[in-house]
Amino acid sequence: MELLTINNVWMMICTALVFFMHTGFAFLEIGLTRQKNTLNILFKNILIITIGLLLYCLVGFNLMYPGEFNGFIGFAGFGLEAPLTAEGALDLTYNEGYTYWTDFLFQGMFAATAATIVSGAVAERMKIGPFMIFTIIYVGLVYPIAGSWKWGGGFLDQLGFYDFAGSTLVHSVGGWAAVVAVFLLGPRIGKFKNGEPQAIPGHNIPLATAGVLILWLGWFGFNGGSVLSANPELTSLTLVTTCLAAAAGGVVAALFTFIKYKNLDLTMFLNGILGGLVGITAGADVMSPTSAIIIGAVAGILIVLAVSCVDALKLDDPVGAIAVHLICGIWGTLAVGIFSTNPEHNFLAQLIGVACYAVFCLVTSFIIIFTLKKVVGIRVSEKEELEGLDAHEHGMEAYPDFRSNDH
Repeated sequence: MELLTINNVWMMICTALVFFMHTGFAFLEIGLTRQKNTLNILFKNILIITIGLLLYCLVGFNLMYPGEFNGFIGFAGFGLEAPLTAEGALDLTYNEGYTYWTDFLFQGMFAATAATIVSGAVAERMKIGPFMIFTIIYVGLVYPIAGSWKWGGGFLDQLGFYDFAGSTLVHSVGGWAAVVAVFLLGPRIGKFKNGEPQAIPGHNIPLATAGVLILWLGWFGFNGGSVLSANPELTSLTLVTTCLAAAAGGVVAALFTFIKYKNLDLTMFLNGILGGLVGITAGADVMSPTSAIIIGAVAGILIVLAVSCVDALKLDDPVGAIAVHLICGIWGTLAVGIFSTNPEHNFLAQLIGVACYAVFCLVTSFIIIFTLKKVVGIRVSEKEELEGLDAHEHGMEAYPDFRSNDH
Protein backbone atom coordinates (compact mmCIF):
# COMPACT_ATOMS: atom_id res chain seq x y z
CA MET A 1 0.00 0.00 0.00
CA GLU A 2 2.82 2.41 0.86
CA LEU A 3 4.52 1.80 -2.51
CA LEU A 4 1.22 2.35 -4.35
CA THR A 5 0.76 5.63 -2.50
CA ILE A 6 4.25 6.84 -3.44
CA ASN A 7 3.79 5.81 -7.08
CA ASN A 8 0.34 7.37 -7.25
CA VAL A 9 1.51 10.68 -5.78
CA TRP A 10 4.32 10.83 -8.37
CA MET A 11 1.81 10.15 -11.15
CA MET A 12 -0.49 12.91 -9.90
CA ILE A 13 2.42 15.37 -9.78
CA CYS A 14 3.27 14.42 -13.38
CA THR A 15 -0.38 14.88 -14.34
CA ALA A 16 -0.24 18.43 -12.95
CA LEU A 17 2.97 19.11 -14.88
CA VAL A 18 1.40 17.92 -18.15
CA PHE A 19 -1.63 20.11 -17.42
CA PHE A 20 0.73 23.06 -16.93
CA MET A 21 2.11 22.44 -20.43
CA HIS A 22 -1.08 23.95 -21.81
CA THR A 23 0.05 27.28 -20.34
CA GLY A 24 3.31 26.82 -22.21
CA PHE A 25 1.55 26.04 -25.49
CA ALA A 26 -0.67 29.10 -25.07
CA PHE A 27 2.26 31.43 -24.31
CA LEU A 28 4.31 30.06 -27.20
CA GLU A 29 1.49 30.41 -29.72
CA ILE A 30 0.45 33.93 -28.78
CA GLY A 31 4.07 35.05 -28.55
CA LEU A 32 4.87 33.87 -32.08
CA THR A 33 1.73 35.37 -33.65
CA ARG A 34 0.31 38.88 -33.93
CA GLN A 35 -1.36 40.87 -31.20
CA LYS A 36 -4.70 41.08 -33.02
CA ASN A 37 -5.22 37.29 -32.78
CA THR A 38 -4.19 36.73 -29.16
CA LEU A 39 -7.66 36.15 -27.70
CA ASN A 40 -8.55 33.75 -30.48
CA ILE A 41 -5.53 31.57 -29.72
CA LEU A 42 -6.15 31.66 -25.97
CA PHE A 43 -9.80 30.72 -26.52
CA LYS A 44 -8.78 27.71 -28.61
CA ASN A 45 -6.27 26.54 -26.01
CA ILE A 46 -8.83 26.74 -23.21
CA LEU A 47 -11.38 25.04 -25.45
CA ILE A 48 -9.04 22.14 -26.18
CA ILE A 49 -8.30 21.26 -22.56
CA THR A 50 -11.91 21.61 -21.39
CA ILE A 51 -13.61 19.79 -24.26
CA GLY A 52 -10.72 17.32 -24.45
CA LEU A 53 -11.16 16.18 -20.86
CA LEU A 54 -14.93 15.81 -21.20
CA LEU A 55 -14.63 13.83 -24.43
CA TYR A 56 -11.92 11.63 -22.99
CA CYS A 57 -14.19 10.88 -20.05
CA LEU A 58 -17.24 10.11 -22.21
CA VAL A 59 -15.65 8.03 -24.97
CA GLY A 60 -11.90 8.52 -25.42
CA PHE A 61 -10.50 6.61 -22.45
CA ASN A 62 -12.53 3.49 -23.21
CA LEU A 63 -11.68 3.72 -26.92
CA MET A 64 -7.99 3.93 -26.12
CA TYR A 65 -8.01 1.23 -23.43
CA PRO A 66 -10.86 -1.09 -24.44
CA GLY A 67 -9.45 -4.22 -22.78
CA GLU A 68 -9.71 -7.31 -24.98
CA PHE A 69 -10.28 -6.20 -28.61
CA ASN A 70 -9.41 -7.01 -32.20
CA GLY A 71 -6.26 -4.89 -32.13
CA PHE A 72 -7.64 -2.17 -34.41
CA ILE A 73 -10.69 -0.71 -32.69
CA GLY A 74 -12.54 -1.55 -29.50
CA PHE A 75 -14.82 0.21 -27.04
CA ALA A 76 -15.40 -0.55 -23.37
CA GLY A 77 -18.50 1.64 -23.02
CA PHE A 78 -19.42 5.25 -22.31
CA GLY A 79 -18.17 7.12 -19.27
CA LEU A 80 -15.86 6.04 -16.46
CA GLU A 81 -16.45 2.99 -14.33
CA ALA A 82 -13.72 2.28 -11.82
CA PRO A 83 -12.95 -1.33 -10.86
CA LEU A 84 -14.38 -2.13 -7.42
CA THR A 85 -13.72 -4.80 -4.82
CA ALA A 86 -16.47 -7.16 -3.59
CA GLU A 87 -17.04 -4.70 -0.74
CA GLY A 88 -17.65 -1.83 -3.16
CA ALA A 89 -14.38 0.03 -2.52
CA LEU A 90 -11.94 1.17 -5.24
CA ASP A 91 -9.86 -1.82 -6.32
CA LEU A 92 -6.29 -0.79 -5.53
CA THR A 93 -4.89 -3.82 -7.35
CA TYR A 94 -5.83 -2.08 -10.65
CA ASN A 95 -2.16 -1.24 -11.21
CA GLU A 96 0.93 -1.22 -9.00
CA GLY A 97 1.82 2.31 -10.13
CA TYR A 98 -1.43 4.27 -9.84
CA THR A 99 -5.18 4.10 -9.35
CA TYR A 100 -7.82 3.99 -12.08
CA TRP A 101 -8.68 7.67 -11.53
CA THR A 102 -5.06 8.79 -11.84
CA ASP A 103 -4.69 6.70 -14.97
CA PHE A 104 -7.64 8.46 -16.60
CA LEU A 105 -6.52 11.96 -15.68
CA PHE A 106 -2.90 11.47 -16.77
CA GLN A 107 -3.92 10.03 -20.14
CA GLY A 108 -6.59 12.72 -20.56
CA MET A 109 -3.93 15.43 -20.38
CA PHE A 110 -2.10 13.75 -23.25
CA ALA A 111 -5.24 13.59 -25.37
CA ALA A 112 -5.69 17.35 -25.50
CA THR A 113 -2.09 17.94 -26.59
CA ALA A 114 -2.62 16.54 -30.11
CA ALA A 115 -5.26 19.17 -30.94
CA THR A 116 -3.13 21.95 -29.39
CA ILE A 117 -0.47 21.19 -32.00
CA VAL A 118 -3.00 21.83 -34.77
CA SER A 119 -4.13 25.07 -33.09
CA GLY A 120 -0.70 26.65 -33.54
CA ALA A 121 -0.39 25.63 -37.19
CA VAL A 122 -3.76 27.13 -38.19
CA ALA A 123 -3.38 30.29 -36.12
CA GLU A 124 -4.58 33.67 -37.44
CA ARG A 125 -6.88 32.44 -40.19
CA MET A 126 -9.15 29.51 -39.21
CA LYS A 127 -12.75 30.03 -38.08
CA ILE A 128 -13.33 29.09 -34.46
CA GLY A 129 -16.49 27.06 -35.17
CA PRO A 130 -14.95 24.55 -37.59
CA PHE A 131 -11.91 24.28 -35.33
CA MET A 132 -14.19 23.32 -32.44
CA ILE A 133 -15.86 20.63 -34.54
CA PHE A 134 -12.49 19.31 -35.69
CA THR A 135 -11.26 19.19 -32.08
CA ILE A 136 -14.32 17.22 -30.94
CA ILE A 137 -13.90 14.57 -33.65
CA TYR A 138 -10.11 14.36 -33.57
CA VAL A 139 -9.67 14.29 -29.78
CA GLY A 140 -12.84 12.30 -29.17
CA LEU A 141 -12.37 9.59 -31.80
CA VAL A 142 -9.22 9.71 -33.94
CA TYR A 143 -6.59 10.14 -31.21
CA PRO A 144 -7.88 7.40 -28.86
CA ILE A 145 -8.33 4.88 -31.69
CA ALA A 146 -4.78 5.58 -32.85
CA GLY A 147 -3.53 5.37 -29.28
CA SER A 148 -5.16 2.00 -28.72
CA TRP A 149 -2.98 0.46 -31.43
CA LYS A 150 0.06 0.75 -29.15
CA TRP A 151 -0.83 1.86 -25.63
CA GLY A 152 -4.11 -0.06 -25.57
CA GLY A 153 -2.42 -3.33 -26.54
CA GLY A 154 -3.40 -3.21 -30.22
CA PHE A 155 -1.78 -4.61 -33.34
CA LEU A 156 1.26 -2.29 -33.30
CA ASP A 157 2.00 -3.25 -29.72
CA GLN A 158 1.91 -6.91 -30.75
CA LEU A 159 4.22 -6.09 -33.66
CA GLY A 160 6.88 -4.70 -31.31
CA PHE A 161 6.44 -1.02 -32.13
CA TYR A 162 7.66 1.18 -29.25
CA ASP A 163 6.69 4.72 -28.33
CA PHE A 164 7.41 5.45 -24.69
CA ALA A 165 5.64 8.80 -24.25
CA GLY A 166 4.25 9.79 -27.62
CA SER A 167 6.71 11.06 -30.26
CA THR A 168 4.31 9.44 -32.72
CA LEU A 169 1.16 8.72 -30.71
CA VAL A 170 0.81 12.34 -29.55
CA HIS A 171 3.13 14.61 -31.52
CA SER A 172 2.96 13.04 -34.98
CA VAL A 173 -0.78 12.45 -34.63
CA GLY A 174 -1.13 16.21 -34.16
CA GLY A 175 1.55 16.97 -36.75
CA TRP A 176 -0.08 15.03 -39.59
CA ALA A 177 -3.39 16.81 -38.96
CA ALA A 178 -1.52 20.13 -38.93
CA VAL A 179 -0.11 19.42 -42.41
CA VAL A 180 -3.58 18.73 -43.78
CA ALA A 181 -5.11 21.75 -42.08
CA VAL A 182 -2.40 24.14 -43.27
CA PHE A 183 -2.66 22.76 -46.83
CA LEU A 184 -6.46 23.15 -46.99
CA LEU A 185 -6.45 26.58 -45.32
CA GLY A 186 -3.77 28.21 -47.42
CA PRO A 187 -1.20 30.76 -46.20
CA ARG A 188 -1.93 33.96 -44.32
CA ILE A 189 -2.29 37.14 -46.35
CA GLY A 190 1.17 38.56 -46.97
CA LYS A 191 3.08 35.39 -46.10
CA PHE A 192 4.25 34.83 -49.67
CA LYS A 193 5.11 37.60 -52.13
CA ASN A 194 6.19 36.63 -55.64
CA GLY A 195 6.62 33.10 -54.36
CA GLU A 196 9.05 34.10 -51.61
CA PRO A 197 8.21 33.60 -47.92
CA GLN A 198 7.98 36.78 -45.85
CA ALA A 199 8.60 36.97 -42.13
CA ILE A 200 5.51 37.83 -40.07
CA PRO A 201 7.03 38.53 -36.64
CA GLY A 202 5.32 37.47 -33.46
CA HIS A 203 4.24 40.24 -31.10
CA ASN A 204 5.79 38.96 -27.86
CA ILE A 205 8.97 36.90 -28.06
CA PRO A 206 9.60 37.09 -24.28
CA LEU A 207 6.23 35.38 -23.78
CA ALA A 208 7.15 32.73 -26.37
CA THR A 209 10.42 32.13 -24.50
CA ALA A 210 8.54 31.69 -21.23
CA GLY A 211 6.23 29.27 -23.03
CA VAL A 212 9.13 27.07 -24.14
CA LEU A 213 10.63 26.99 -20.64
CA ILE A 214 7.21 26.05 -19.21
CA LEU A 215 6.91 23.28 -21.81
CA TRP A 216 10.37 21.98 -20.88
CA LEU A 217 9.28 21.90 -17.24
CA GLY A 218 6.05 20.15 -18.22
CA TRP A 219 8.05 17.50 -20.06
CA PHE A 220 9.33 16.32 -16.68
CA GLY A 221 5.78 15.10 -16.18
CA PHE A 222 5.15 14.15 -19.81
CA ASN A 223 8.12 11.77 -19.95
CA GLY A 224 8.68 11.21 -16.24
CA GLY A 225 5.08 10.16 -15.73
CA SER A 226 5.21 7.80 -18.69
CA VAL A 227 7.33 5.47 -16.55
CA LEU A 228 3.90 4.85 -14.95
CA SER A 229 5.41 4.59 -11.48
CA ALA A 230 7.96 6.32 -9.26
CA ASN A 231 10.63 3.75 -10.13
CA PRO A 232 13.78 5.66 -9.07
CA GLU A 233 16.12 4.28 -11.75
CA LEU A 234 13.80 4.74 -14.71
CA THR A 235 12.36 8.12 -13.69
CA SER A 236 15.77 9.65 -13.05
CA LEU A 237 17.24 8.27 -16.30
CA THR A 238 14.21 9.48 -18.22
CA LEU A 239 14.54 13.02 -16.88
CA VAL A 240 18.27 13.08 -17.66
CA THR A 241 17.83 11.95 -21.26
CA THR A 242 14.90 14.35 -21.70
CA CYS A 243 16.92 17.35 -20.53
CA LEU A 244 20.06 16.44 -22.47
CA ALA A 245 18.11 16.05 -25.71
CA ALA A 246 16.38 19.40 -25.17
CA ALA A 247 19.68 21.17 -24.50
CA ALA A 248 21.38 19.57 -27.51
CA GLY A 249 18.43 20.39 -29.76
CA GLY A 250 18.50 24.05 -28.78
CA VAL A 251 22.25 24.54 -29.05
CA VAL A 252 22.59 22.74 -32.39
CA ALA A 253 19.57 24.53 -33.90
CA ALA A 254 21.05 27.90 -32.88
CA LEU A 255 24.50 27.03 -34.26
CA PHE A 256 23.14 25.56 -37.49
CA THR A 257 20.94 28.63 -38.00
CA PHE A 258 23.96 30.89 -37.52
CA ILE A 259 26.01 28.88 -40.02
CA LYS A 260 23.17 28.82 -42.56
CA TYR A 261 21.72 32.32 -42.16
CA LYS A 262 24.45 34.26 -40.29
CA ASN A 263 22.16 35.35 -37.47
CA LEU A 264 21.40 34.22 -33.93
CA ASP A 265 17.70 33.47 -34.20
CA LEU A 266 16.05 33.07 -30.79
CA THR A 267 12.87 31.56 -32.23
CA MET A 268 14.90 28.83 -33.95
CA PHE A 269 16.78 28.27 -30.69
CA LEU A 270 13.45 27.81 -28.90
CA ASN A 271 12.06 25.46 -31.53
CA GLY A 272 15.31 23.48 -31.38
CA ILE A 273 14.70 22.87 -27.67
CA LEU A 274 11.17 21.69 -28.42
CA GLY A 275 12.42 19.52 -31.28
CA GLY A 276 14.89 17.82 -28.93
CA LEU A 277 12.10 17.21 -26.42
CA VAL A 278 9.79 15.73 -29.05
CA GLY A 279 12.61 13.63 -30.47
CA ILE A 280 13.57 11.97 -27.18
CA THR A 281 9.97 11.32 -26.13
CA ALA A 282 9.64 8.00 -27.98
CA GLY A 283 12.60 6.39 -26.22
CA ALA A 284 13.57 8.46 -23.19
CA ASP A 285 13.62 5.39 -20.94
CA VAL A 286 15.80 3.25 -23.22
CA MET A 287 18.51 5.73 -24.23
CA SER A 288 21.97 6.40 -22.85
CA PRO A 289 22.84 10.05 -22.14
CA THR A 290 25.13 10.11 -25.18
CA SER A 291 22.38 8.77 -27.44
CA ALA A 292 19.99 11.38 -26.06
CA ILE A 293 22.42 14.16 -26.99
CA ILE A 294 22.79 12.75 -30.51
CA ILE A 295 19.00 12.46 -30.92
CA GLY A 296 18.53 16.04 -29.73
CA ALA A 297 21.33 17.34 -31.96
CA VAL A 298 19.86 15.71 -35.06
CA ALA A 299 16.45 17.13 -34.11
CA GLY A 300 18.03 20.60 -33.89
CA ILE A 301 19.33 20.31 -37.46
CA LEU A 302 16.03 18.86 -38.69
CA ILE A 303 14.11 21.82 -37.22
CA VAL A 304 16.06 24.34 -39.30
CA LEU A 305 15.82 22.26 -42.49
CA ALA A 306 12.13 21.45 -41.95
CA VAL A 307 11.16 25.10 -41.44
CA SER A 308 12.85 25.93 -44.76
CA CYS A 309 11.14 22.97 -46.42
CA VAL A 310 7.69 23.98 -45.15
CA ASP A 311 8.24 27.48 -46.57
CA ALA A 312 9.47 26.03 -49.88
CA LEU A 313 6.26 24.00 -50.14
CA LYS A 314 4.25 27.24 -49.70
CA LEU A 315 2.78 26.01 -46.45
CA ASP A 316 2.27 28.60 -43.72
CA ASP A 317 2.89 27.33 -40.19
CA PRO A 318 3.13 30.38 -37.89
CA VAL A 319 4.66 28.56 -34.91
CA GLY A 320 6.70 25.81 -36.60
CA ALA A 321 4.40 23.05 -35.34
CA ILE A 322 4.96 20.80 -38.35
CA ALA A 323 8.74 20.97 -38.06
CA VAL A 324 8.74 20.45 -34.29
CA HIS A 325 5.99 17.90 -33.72
CA LEU A 326 5.81 15.98 -36.99
CA ILE A 327 9.36 15.89 -38.32
CA CYS A 328 11.04 15.50 -34.93
CA GLY A 329 8.32 13.10 -33.84
CA ILE A 330 9.09 10.84 -36.79
CA TRP A 331 12.83 11.14 -36.15
CA GLY A 332 12.47 10.30 -32.46
CA THR A 333 10.33 7.26 -33.20
CA LEU A 334 12.78 5.90 -35.76
CA ALA A 335 15.69 6.69 -33.42
CA VAL A 336 14.36 4.05 -31.02
CA GLY A 337 15.18 1.45 -33.66
CA ILE A 338 18.74 2.82 -33.90
CA PHE A 339 19.80 3.76 -30.36
CA SER A 340 17.58 1.79 -27.96
CA THR A 341 19.35 -0.22 -25.27
CA ASN A 342 16.56 -2.80 -25.53
CA PRO A 343 17.57 -5.43 -28.12
CA GLU A 344 13.90 -6.21 -28.84
CA HIS A 345 13.36 -2.81 -30.43
CA ASN A 346 13.99 -2.77 -34.16
CA PHE A 347 13.95 -0.18 -36.92
CA LEU A 348 11.45 -2.00 -39.16
CA ALA A 349 8.76 -2.11 -36.47
CA GLN A 350 9.29 1.60 -35.81
CA LEU A 351 9.03 2.39 -39.52
CA ILE A 352 5.81 0.38 -39.87
CA GLY A 353 4.34 2.22 -36.89
CA VAL A 354 5.20 5.63 -38.33
CA ALA A 355 3.66 4.64 -41.69
CA CYS A 356 0.44 3.35 -40.10
CA TYR A 357 -0.09 6.53 -38.12
CA ALA A 358 0.74 8.67 -41.16
CA VAL A 359 -1.90 7.01 -43.33
CA PHE A 360 -4.58 6.94 -40.62
CA CYS A 361 -4.08 10.54 -39.50
CA LEU A 362 -3.73 12.00 -42.99
CA VAL A 363 -6.89 10.28 -44.21
CA THR A 364 -9.05 11.01 -41.16
CA SER A 365 -7.95 14.63 -40.76
CA PHE A 366 -8.43 15.26 -44.50
CA ILE A 367 -11.95 13.85 -44.40
CA ILE A 368 -12.85 15.97 -41.36
CA ILE A 369 -11.31 19.26 -42.50
CA PHE A 370 -12.20 18.94 -46.20
CA THR A 371 -15.83 18.22 -45.27
CA LEU A 372 -15.88 21.26 -43.00
CA LYS A 373 -14.35 23.36 -45.76
CA LYS A 374 -17.05 22.37 -48.25
CA VAL A 375 -20.00 22.50 -45.83
CA VAL A 376 -19.36 25.53 -43.61
CA GLY A 377 -16.02 26.98 -44.73
CA ILE A 378 -12.91 26.95 -42.56
CA ARG A 379 -11.24 30.27 -43.30
CA VAL A 380 -12.22 33.73 -42.09
CA SER A 381 -12.83 36.50 -44.63
CA GLU A 382 -10.03 38.75 -45.86
CA LYS A 383 -11.44 41.65 -43.85
CA GLU A 384 -11.57 39.58 -40.66
CA GLU A 385 -8.03 38.31 -41.17
CA LEU A 386 -6.62 41.78 -41.78
CA GLU A 387 -8.40 43.35 -38.84
CA GLY A 388 -7.82 40.43 -36.50
CA LEU A 389 -9.81 37.46 -35.27
CA ASP A 390 -10.09 38.89 -31.76
CA ALA A 391 -12.36 41.72 -32.83
CA HIS A 392 -14.47 39.73 -35.30
CA GLU A 393 -14.81 36.35 -33.56
CA HIS A 394 -14.71 37.46 -29.93
CA GLY A 395 -15.67 41.13 -29.90
CA MET A 396 -12.81 42.21 -27.64
CA GLU A 397 -9.09 42.85 -27.56
CA ALA A 398 -6.35 41.17 -25.57
CA TYR A 399 -4.63 44.48 -24.89
CA PRO A 400 -7.37 47.16 -24.93
CA ASP A 401 -5.00 49.90 -23.77
CA PHE A 402 -2.73 49.40 -26.76
CA ARG A 403 -3.63 49.94 -30.36
CA SER A 404 -2.12 47.51 -32.81
CA ASN A 405 -0.64 48.75 -36.05
CA ASP A 406 0.22 45.26 -37.31
CA HIS A 407 -2.64 45.07 -39.82
